[in-house]
Amino acid sequence: MLKKRIAAGLSAAVMLGSCLQTVPAATVTAASNPDYAKALQMSLYFYECQQAGHLPEWNRVEWRADAAVDDDVDGGWFDAGDHVKFNLPMSYSAAMLAWGLYEYPEGIEASGEMTNYVNNLKWVLDYLVQCDLGDSVIFQVGNGQDDHRWWGPAELLPYGMDEQGVTDPRGHLEGRNCSAVTAEMGAALAAGSVALKGRVAQSVLDDYVKHAKNFLKMADADRSDETYQNSDAKGFYRSSHFYDELFWCANWLYIATNDQSYLTQAASYIPNLGKEQGQDVLKYSWAHCWDDVQQGATLLYAINTGDAEWIAQTKKHLDYWLNIDSTKIVPGGLRHVDTWGCLRYATAVGFLTSVACDELFQNDPDRSKYVDLYETQINFCLGVNPDKRAYVVGYDETSPHNPHHRTAHASWKNSEETPVDSRHTLYGALVGGPNLDGSYEDDRGNYINNEVATDYNAAYTALLCKMVTEYGGKGDPAFPYPEERDDEFFVEAKVTNSASGSTVSMKITNHSAWPARVVDNLSMRYYMDLSEIISAGFSASDVTVRCDRDQAAMYSGEGVKPAQISELKQYKGNIYYIEVTFPDGRAVMPISEGRHQCEVILALVYPNYGDGWDAANDYSAQERSSSEKNVKTARIPVYESGTLISGTEPDGTTGKGSISAAPAPDGQPRVTEPITLPDETTTTAPPEIDGSAVWGDADCNDAVDVLDAVMLARVAVEDTGTGITDQGKKNADVTHDGSIRSDDLSKLLKYLAGLLQQKDLAP
Repeated sequence: MLKKRIAAGLSAAVMLGSCLQTVPAATVTAASNPDYAKALQMSLYFYECQQAGHLPEWNRVEWRADAAVDDDVDGGWFDAGDHVKFNLPMSYSAAMLAWGLYEYPEGIEASGEMTNYVNNLKWVLDYLVQCDLGDSVIFQVGNGQDDHRWWGPAELLPYGMDEQGVTDPRGHLEGRNCSAVTAEMGAALAAGSVALKGRVAQSVLDDYVKHAKNFLKMADADRSDETYQNSDAKGFYRSSHFYDELFWCANWLYIATNDQSYLTQAASYIPNLGKEQGQDVLKYSWAHCWDDVQQGATLLYAINTGDAEWIAQTKKHLDYWLNIDSTKIVPGGLRHVDTWGCLRYATAVGFLTSVACDELFQNDPDRSKYVDLYETQINFCLGVNPDKRAYVVGYDETSPHNPHHRTAHASWKNSEETPVDSRHTLYGALVGGPNLDGSYEDDRGNYINNEVATDYNAAYTALLCKMVTEYGGKGDPAFPYPEERDDEFFVEAKVTNSASGSTVSMKITNHSAWPARVVDNLSMRYYMDLSEIISAGFSASDVTVRCDRDQAAMYSGEGVKPAQISELKQYKGNIYYIEVTFPDGRAVMPISEGRHQCEVILALVYPNYGDGWDAANDYSAQERSSSEKNVKTARIPVYESGTLISGTEPDGTTGKGSISAAPAPDGQPRVTEPITLPDETTTTAPPEIDGSAVWGDADCNDAVDVLDAVMLARVAVEDTGTGITDQGKKNADVTHDGSIRSDDLSKLLKYLAGLLQQKDLAP
C-alpha cells in the first residue's frame, strides 16, 4: 500500500527513497514453469462457479444457472462443495480478493483479467451490503445440517431438499452478538471500497464505506459472538475470537477514510488480541485465515502507523514461517500450518510475506529469503513440488479431477460415487492439499484434502496478483473451454416378446447437467413395424395399447400430472409410433435413485390375440435387452416440446441436444464486456502526447528522481497537487489514462528501482 498513500509517522521522502535500492535478483528472475496469469484467470472463474441466486449476464460457467433464487438475500457465494452461504468465510474471502487488487492492480490489468476481477469482487460485496439490516445483520443463508443431507447440483436444491423432507432449507440467520462475522463483513466492504476506486461508481464505494462503518459500530458495541456461536454456523465455521476481526476492520476503515479515529479505535483492541500460549506476547505463530485475521491486521497496522514495534511484530511472523522446524514443512517447501486445507494457510503466509516485503522490508537483509518463501508456497500449488502435481483443478494434466463439490460432480443419484468422474471441470479451484508427508489422493470423499472453498482460493488469488505483477503473463482468450457433454436425456428399455404381443418397459432418463434442470413436456416414442398386422387385414386401430405402469402417477400428491399416452400414430408406410409425454418435468429429475428415471410399461396386444405378432421387426425393439435389466437405446428417441433432442428416428434423423441446455453461443466462450462507469464518474480527457516530455518528471526539472515520486504521491494519494504544474501533471501521467493515480506512482517507483526504462514510461 506504499504506492497508494504515505504511511503515518514516516516522511514521504524517506519512505519513497527506500524503494529505490537495488532489488534482489530473486525478485526479477522469471519463474520457469508456473503460469500465474492462467492460474489467476481460472481462480476468478472458480468464484463464478460458486455464485448463488440470479446469475449475472457475465457469468461464464456453461453448467451453472440460477439457483436458490428464493433466498431472503439474493446473490453471494455458495461456500464450498455445499450450498450454504456462510458469511464469515465469504467476507474473509472478499476482503482478501480486495487486498490483492488494492496491492497489485498492475499485474491484473496487464494480464487482461481486470474486468473479471472487478465483476467478481463487486458481486460479493453487493451481497454483503444486503446483509446490513441497520440494527442487526444477516450472517448466514441456508442450513448447514440440512444442506449436507443431499448430494446434488445447486440448480435442483429445492427438489433435492424436499425429497429429504426438508421443507425450508434456505432460511437465514440474523441478529446481534456476532461480532466476528459482522466486523469481517465491514472489513471486506472497507477493503473493497479502496480496491475498486476508479473502477466502479463512487456512489457505490461510498455505500460500501457507509455499511462498513455500521458493521464495525455494531460489532464493537456487542463485543460478543454469543448469537453466532449458538447458531447452525458453529458446526461449520465456529469463531474462536472476535477482537482480531475488530482490529482488522478498523485498520481497513482507516485506509478507506483516512480518519485517524479508526486508527485510534484499532489501537484500543490491541490488549485483547491473541497471545502466544503461555507467554505474554502477541501471537505470531499462526496463519492468517477465515477465523484468525490477526496477522493480516498486524501487517496493516504496521503499514498504517509506520511504528517500529509493529514492523518488528510483522517480521516475527515472517521469520517464524521462514525458519520453521522441518517437521512442519511438506517435502518441496510448503509450510504446513494445519491438516484441513493446508494450501489455504500456506498461500496466506505467502501473501502476507509478499506484501510485507513490498511495503516494509525492501532493504531487509532477509528479503531474498522472504521472496523465496512466498514464491515457494504459490509454486507448490502449481506443480513445483516433488510429485510435480498441480493442486488446482483444470490447471494442467496433473490437476485433481474429482474435488469434493456437488454441482461440479453433477450426480443424478444423490451419491458421491455416481458417476465415478466429475462431469464438470471446476477450473481454478484450489483443493485442500497434501498431508504433511506429501501424500495426496484425488478422492471426492476426502473433504480434508480434496474439498474446495471460497476461502481456500482467497489468499491464493491475492498472491497470484503479486506474481502476475512481478512476472507478467496473459490469460488465455479461449478460456473457458467448452466442455464435452455426455447424454442428458435418453431412454433405457426392455422389450419382452410373445406371439400375441409385447411388453415394453421404458425408463426416460434425466441426467441433465448443462445445467441440471427440470424440463416440462419431455416425451419418448416407441416405433413399431405393423407390416404383419396390415397383411392380416387389420389396421393400427386394432392394436390394443395398455399402460401397466405409470411412475409419474405416483407423484400426484406433489401435483405432478400423469404420463400422457398417445394412440398409434403413422410415421411412414407401415411404421407407427406411440408417444409417451410427461407434461410436468418433476416426474423425472436428476436428484436421486428414485427420481432420475421415470418408468412407463406398455402392453401392445395383437388383434384377436392370435399368433402373428412380430416384435422383432419393430425399429425400437431391435436393440432390445435380452437381460432382466433395461438398457440404453437410441431407437426410442426423446423429444422436448416436440423437438427431437436425443436418439435416432427410423429414417436416421438424430437429435442434436436439448433445446433447454445452456451452451456457450456457437460453442465459443462467452465474452466479458469491459466495465463502463456510469455518468456520475468522470475522467479527464487523455493529454496530448508531447514527444519532448520527460515521462515521470513531475517537477519539470528535466530529471526523474525521488522528488518526482514525492510530488506524484501528493497528487495521487493526498490529492493536494502541491506545486505541480499542468506540464508536470502530463509528465507524471506515465500510464497515459488522463489522470494521476496510484498506478502512475507504482510505475514510477519501478523505474526508479531500475526495473523499467524511460521508454517504458512513454506511451
